[in-house]
Amino acid sequence: MDKLVESADAAVADIRDGATVLVGGFGLCGNPENLIAALHRKGVKGLTIVSNNCGTTDLGLGPLLQARQLRKIVASYVGENKEFERQYLSGELEVELVPQGTLAERLRAGGAGIGGFYTRTGVGTQVAEGKETKVLGGKTFLLELPIRGDFALVHAWRADGHGNLVFRKTARNFNPQVAAAAAVTIAEAEEVVPVGALDPDQVHLPGIYVKRLVKGARYEKWIERRTVRPRDAAGPGGAARPREGR
Repeated sequence: MDKLVESADAAVADIRDGATVLVGGFGLCGNPENLIAALHRKGVKGLTIVSNNCGTTDLGLGPLLQARQLRKIVASYVGENKEFERQYLSGELEVELVPQGTLAERLRAGGAGIGGFYTRTGVGTQVAEGKETKVLGGKTFLLELPIRGDFALVHAWRADGHGNLVFRKTARNFNPQVAAAAAVTIAEAEEVVPVGALDPDQVHLPGIYVKRLVKGARYEKWIERRTVRPRDAAGPGGAARPREGR
């Protein structure tokens, strides 16, 4: 089945108000930028977003947040987005913070049909409030439940028309997990190749998980936080020189 659709706008056309949307990406790497932009243009409201982080104020999921399209965010890191901070502190946004490994495993459990799992992460902290605990081998564990979504938006490096996906480097961190954990997965790919062109041994996510595919465009290599060495750290010829005590 050819899953390629004509545009990102067509791919997200049935995402409704109040939907739970799982979004791939790690920092500003591997974000489904074209699909996020299409969701922004659509103007859908009241979304629950599950993603590793909420991007920055202007990039990643930031535009959806600025447009007040989000009701709740489930994420592991939110420290680069000032609008997120403002909305959360003013009570406009519901937030569920989940340890990063737990978030990845809850998504994996959702995709694998696992009813829950026990972990020691979060024991004795606010993460444990209201959760079932169990003592195993003399140690206390928390019961964590799977995450499922109505839709998932993912970014792939390469894809074929059947929706088989190949991810690249850091973009592989969360995109495969969210893709498997949603009822409808929509993928965008930097390159779409003919069916049969992908080496089966190199496919990271089989097309059975993907409902729709769109060819992405105009990707930028965004830097979440730029860090440079002080000028006095440069040695002869501009080579960096280590600073003592650092």
